Amino acid sequence: MTAARVHTLDPARPRAQGLVFDAAGKIVAVGTRGDLLHLYPNARHIDFGEATLVPGLIDAHAHVFELGINQLQADLSGTRSKSEALQRLREFARALPPGQWLIGHGWDQNDWPDARFPEAADLDAEFPERPVWLQRIDGHAGWANSAAMRAAGRELGGDWQPDGGRIVRDDKGRATGVFIDDAMALLERARPPLPPAAVEQALSLGMQAAVRHGLTGVHDAGVDLPTLRAYRRLAGRKQLPLRITAFAAGDGDALESLCRDGLYQHPSGRLKMRTVKLYADGALGSRGAALLQDYSDERGNRGLLRMSPEAMAKAIAKAERCGVQVATHAIGDRGNREVLDLYAQALGENATTRDHRWRIEHAQILAPQDLPRLAALHAIASMQPTHATSDMPWAEDRLGPVRIDGAYAWRQLRDSGARLALGSDFPVESVDPRLGLFAAATRTDATGKPLGGWHPQEKLTAYEALRGFTLDAAYAGFAENEVGSLAVGKRADFVVFEQDPLAVEPQRLRELTLLGTYVDGAPVWQREPAQR
Repeated sequence: MTAARVHTLDPARPRAQGLVFDAAGKIVAVGTRGDLLHLYPNARHIDFGEATLVPGLIDAHAHVFELGINQLQADLSGTRSKSEALQRLREFARALPPGQWLIGHGWDQNDWPDARFPEAADLDAEFPERPVWLQRIDGHAGWANSAAMRAAGRELGGDWQPDGGRIVRDDKGRATGVFIDDAMALLERARPPLPPAAVEQALSLGMQAAVRHGLTGVHDAGVDLPTLRAYRRLAGRKQLPLRITAFAAGDGDALESLCRDGLYQHPSGRLKMRTVKLYADGALGSRGAALLQDYSDERGNRGLLRMSPEAMAKAIAKAERCGVQVATHAIGDRGNREVLDLYAQALGENATTRDHRWRIEHAQILAPQDLPRLAALHAIASMQPTHATSDMPWAEDRLGPVRIDGAYAWRQLRDSGARLALGSDFPVESVDPRLGLFAAATRTDATGKPLGGWHPQEKLTAYEALRGFTLDAAYAGFAENEVGSLAVGKRADFVVFEQDPLAVEPQRLRELTLLGTYVDGAPVWQREPAQR
């Protein structure tokens, strides 16, 4: 393969004009066009002309099943009002058999004129008998109608709350229809289970969307044992178009299998599980992120811990005994401090000498004294640039003018010495990594607002953003010797852009034209000639 430019991300040879790989998809040479044509005159030669090759893009935190299953459910993302959301539900329900649950996703009350949580009554008027269950855009809250709440099979009113979650109730103690974090399980358990074939279909749809947008790898952040088995079936049929680094979902069946059977890797090299995903707290948008002080826009509320410190400590100790990497979701400044304290306690003096690569997923809001602790513990900050540009219209309302300085603090963390692995958290955000590159380098929305960027001191350069989606994401998945850069001995995973992402203005990063996605040297997606 040759092109006008190859950004290898290999410090020993950062620029080239082509690469040669063998039948197994392993790179055997990287160099200039002339040298490669001279050394390998009989090799099949594909020239991309004036295009640019970069290492395959890796999303370091995403949810493949959820991305796929969302294509089979009612989509409320982008709705600008409650009435628009209800209209979409009415249209979707027309094709459903009587009595079947209406499942949907993507609502965000912060985008509606009335930014309060919706209620069951809003749905009851349209669907008095059909159960309705709708996940919020961040997956940390759900909206149910009365029929779905009846199906839960227990009294949801009163003053009790489930561990790690919250049932939103009115001043008379009645459930209003919104369930936050682990309270969502009360409704999830009531809905009919998906058959295994539907799980495989959802995974396939999610992976197809990923490669269509230039991803050659995804860290799937929260996979239970049945879903891992579905992945394994697909891998056995050679139906994984990209590399999946699966995280065991909590202290459950998948972690048990890792402790019992050892770290898992499929012979194809396209599927592995060696990490456990834990949850410290919830999300900022639903006010479930655990804060050290009250929410600025809701006095008396400091969010919630989804796992108690004792439960997290137990799960972390178990993972350490089994040689499993720990990745913990932490959004709020209290959530992050709890994780940092527990990591420091578990690692002790080994924090700087052992190659543990423990991660904090999101690391979204950090108190000033906690910002340098990630680097000191050799902990990886796994962050999602588009979260900042999606949250910026309301994040300061939640946190106030002081705490916001420690939020989405990419530059502060990177400059402190912490390694940043970048992703999207799709389907919470778009699967398209170009939007992540753009958000990281500009901190603006699609129209370029606010001018100069939101808290622009936290911007990354285009190179730093690209590294976060390639070499640093690979490192976070213990895969930097296989992927993440283009060098001899590594896999030929790369993407082809019409423009040079390191030469265009940062404002144009979201407009890069993707020409092809390649894994092991083979195209898994190519732009049709008519589209070029």
